[in-house]
Amino acid sequence: MSRATPPLRSTFPTFVDVLTERAERDPDREALSYLAGGERPGAPLSYAHLSARARAVAVLLRERIPAGGRAVLLFPPGPDFVAAFLGCLFAGVVAVPIFPPDPARLTRTLPRLSSVVRDAEPAAAITSASIAALASEMIALAPDLASLPMIAIDDVGDERADEWRRPAIDARTVAFIQYTSGSTADPRGVVLTHENLLVNLEEARRSFCSHDDPRAVFWLPQYHDMGLIGGILGPIYSRIPAELMSPLDFVQRPVRWLEAITRSRATVSGAPNFAYDLCVRRVTDEELAALDLSSWRVAFCGAEPIRAATIDAFARRFAAAGFARHAFFPCYGLAEATLFVSGGHLADDAGAGVLRVREADLARHAVIDAGAGEPARAIVSCGAVIDDHTVTIVDVATGAPLPDGRVGEICVRGPSVAAGYFRREAESRATFGAPIGPDGAPHLRTGDLGFLRGGALFVTGRAKDVVIVRGKNHYPQDIELTAERAHPALRSGCSAAFPIDTADGDGLAVVVEVARGRAIDPREVASAIEARVAAEHDLAIDRVVLITAGSLPKTSSGKVQRRACKAALAAGALDVVASCERPHGAAKEEPEAEPTAPVSAATVEEWLVERIARVVGQDASEVDVKTPFVRFGLDSMMAVKLGADLGAWTGRALPATVIWDYPTIAALARYVASAPIAPASSGAGR
Repeated sequence: MSRATPPLRSTFPTFVDVLTERAERDPDREALSYLAGGERPGAPLSYAHLSARARAVAVLLRERIPAGGRAVLLFPPGPDFVAAFLGCLFAGVVAVPIFPPDPARLTRTLPRLSSVVRDAEPAAAITSASIAALASEMIALAPDLASLPMIAIDDVGDERADEWRRPAIDARTVAFIQYTSGSTADPRGVVLTHENLLVNLEEARRSFCSHDDPRAVFWLPQYHDMGLIGGILGPIYSRIPAELMSPLDFVQRPVRWLEAITRSRATVSGAPNFAYDLCVRRVTDEELAALDLSSWRVAFCGAEPIRAATIDAFARRFAAAGFARHAFFPCYGLAEATLFVSGGHLADDAGAGVLRVREADLARHAVIDAGAGEPARAIVSCGAVIDDHTVTIVDVATGAPLPDGRVGEICVRGPSVAAGYFRREAESRATFGAPIGPDGAPHLRTGDLGFLRGGALFVTGRAKDVVIVRGKNHYPQDIELTAERAHPALRSGCSAAFPIDTADGDGLAVVVEVARGRAIDPREVASAIEARVAAEHDLAIDRVVLITAGSLPKTSSGKVQRRACKAALAAGALDVVASCERPHGAAKEEPEAEPTAPVSAATVEEWLVERIARVVGQDASEVDVKTPFVRFGLDSMMAVKLGADLGAWTGRALPATVIWDYPTIAALARYVASAPIAPASSGAGR
């Protein structure tokens, strides 16, 4: 069944009008600030400053890009990205924010850029002088970028703001294109209008900022919908100051997030589920003692499956720092609906807002409360659907609406739902125009499974096979193709990639058939798969399973049955040749004692060899100090954590990018042994 409420609209036609009004009404009011290294507050950026920078950049852009033209935004985290994005809005240029090329990892990060450029056909790339200086290296690796002009905005003076003239834009003008796919081969751009954006921002303001004196802290990636809309545009719209930091600074030392909340007395912050897990595992007792999270009123959680166990563990761990469990605000959303679809606070500290349902019935799409002692699955409520929007649960096969308490596909209708995918008319009609209900009104088919109960939305899984890891979507067919090409002993078209549960949260499994008659070293094959997937997708595989030829579950027409493969793996029903699993759990998080004297390169090498062996599940004798880190199957979060742990162990202040700057054990050990010892950190006081 559906839930609908009276209409609600923003009072502004475009985001340009929002910032203009903020600058005129409160020119000196703090809007945003950035934390250098995730710890050192920078100078606040006022509404007047943001408006002036936006207008000045807009003047430059209109000299190079026609109104309605597209521009990709390539920036590291920081105020230049904000100026470029707002400048596009003020120029009537369609912004395309994407992950910037990493100078230390161009071969890994350029394919994504190239695929988006091919799809979006931008008139230019707006960037910084430092990234523009990489143009020749980028073109050498990706020749199709040679025709893309680079516009650096570093030297644009605010005095040009007076030259700005408002472009012909209104609520239905396209504001930006949000690329959602984790795929490097087939990206999809969601086309968002100013109306989509402002309606969603108004709903977020009402949900997250209704308390007194709201303040925010965010580390979310600025090119991602949650980071851009929720972490940058949301605070500007809601007139609340926000401190921002780089995602790498958070991953390197997760307590920085909580220290920033403590220092600024922030009331609003949030992240995907994995971030709360990371804090539970990596914040030490000493760090915990210096935190005060009593100001935190809205701790939203979204972008990936929300685990009741994560909520409970975080609430228990940080209760001593004043964190209240009822601050948790689980929510559901997706880029195709701008960002936010439903959300709400957990009702109380006793666990209200979490249902325990019988697992066997859930598999049959029925929701029945589990009794005491019965096998159960805990499902977290994602709260009420936002105003002026409708959520309908439909049968996946027939599209027929289902009653409360029945599991089906989540379909959304409302003014936040995007206009469609860029230049993909057929796919847009199928995804955004699904006729639902007796009147056949067009709905967005989300591909997510869930049910409605008591006015709240509960999300149970995916109808499609998209793999979500740390809030980012990855298409399994891309991962499978990469895995099959990693070793000559593997069969083409005979693999399955799917999410699995691990002791550390959501993980990834890859099952691949081995060619008939091939003698293999299972660890060698698994390592090759892990390294290739890490290099091309920035994903760590938690379990590689090699099976006999012809045994992968497929349909009669030859399509891979990923969910059937996952079920067979869990039931022990696959014809397994070998299974290689990455270690998980608290054991690998135990801190080592700090060295008592300056360390030698040999000592650092020994530490790194032991740590790499532990993380990837190999014997230390198999770890070659001259092998690039990426070949061990480490994703970017693992690499940043490895650098952070090494810095803590040796007492050196190592940058978050140190693993990419010194990409082998031997090179890193030499650098660390000669690096100066860092001064003691003062941490965050109460």
